[in-house]
Amino acid sequence: MPKRDMSEPAHKSYLIGQTEIIARPLAPALYLVATPIGNLGDITLRALETLAAVDVLACEDTRVTRILLDRYGIRQKPYAYHEHNAAEAGPRLIAALEEGRSVALVSDAGTPLVSDPGFRLVGQALERGLRVIPIPGPSAVLAALTASGLPSDAFLFAGFLPPKDGQRRNRLEELRHVPATLIFFESPRRLPESLAAMSAVLGEDRQAAIGRELTKTFEEMRTGTLVELAAAYAAEGEPRGEIVVCIGPPVAQPASAQDTDALLLSLAAEMSASKAAAEAARMTGGHKPDLYRRLLELREKNG
Repeated sequence: MPKRDMSEPAHKSYLIGQTEIIARPLAPALYLVATPIGNLGDITLRALETLAAVDVLACEDTRVTRILLDRYGIRQKPYAYHEHNAAEAGPRLIAALEEGRSVALVSDAGTPLVSDPGFRLVGQALERGLRVIPIPGPSAVLAALTASGLPSDAFLFAGFLPPKDGQRRNRLEELRHVPATLIFFESPRRLPESLAAMSAVLGEDRQAAIGRELTKTFEEMRTGTLVELAAAYAAEGEPRGEIVVCIGPPVAQPASAQDTDALLLSLAAEMSASKAAAEAARMTGGHKPDLYRRLLELREKNG
C-alpha cells in the first residue's frame, strides 16, 4: 500500500461540471463509500471528495471502480478487496489504517457491506479501536422499497435466498410471519422459480414488487400479488438485469368475537377497563371505544 507523499500539495481539486471538488487530506479512518447502482450521476459530492482524497482505495472489482473514477477524472489506483482475497487483503488494509492512513472501501454498486464481505473488514477495524465513517448514498434495497408502494415503516433485507428449492422454502417459512416488508436480491435465472416458492409459502395474495435494472436505461418496477407475478415471469421466462424483490407484510387475520372477548377479560384482570380496551385495540386492530363498551357488557353479563 502506498504511503502519503508529504511533498504533495495539501489538497487537489477536480472540476465536475460546474462544481469544484476539493480533495483535502482525510483523517485516518475506514471510509465506507456508497457508489451508484447504475446511473453514474447518482454519486454524491462527498463520495467524490472522499474517493479523490483517500490514501488507499479498496474495491470489489478494480475494472468496475475504474469506470467510475475515469468518469469523474479521479486519479486513484484501486486495490482489490473481495471474498476471495479478504484473508490476505484485509490485514494489509488494517495495517494501513494503523499506520495513520485513510482507507476507502467501495462495492461494485451501492452501499458497502450489503451482500459483500466488507463487514469482516469493519469488524476488524472496530476491534482495534480504529475509526469507521459511512459515506451514505445509493442503495438498491432502499431504491426498490421506496418505489414499491409497500409499507416502509418496518422492513427486513434478507439478501439472496438459497439456490436449492427445499432450502429456499425452509428459509421462506422462517420469514413467513415477519411483520415487515421483506426485501430480497435474486438472480434473473432463478426469479421465476423463486417467485413460485414465495407464492406457495408466503401466500398467493401477498402484495409484491419486482425492481429490475434500477436507475439504468431499462429500469422497470412491476407490482402485483405473488401469484400474479409468479405466473407472469413463468410465462415470460427469466428477465435480464439485476433484480430486487419486495414483498409486503402478512395481512393480520381479524380475531374472532370469542377470542376478542377472552382477550378483553384477560387484560381487564391486570389493568383498568380503559387500558385493557386500548391494549386490545393495539393487538387486534379494533376500535378502542367499541372494545371498551364490549368489556363493560361482559363485566355486567358475568356479574
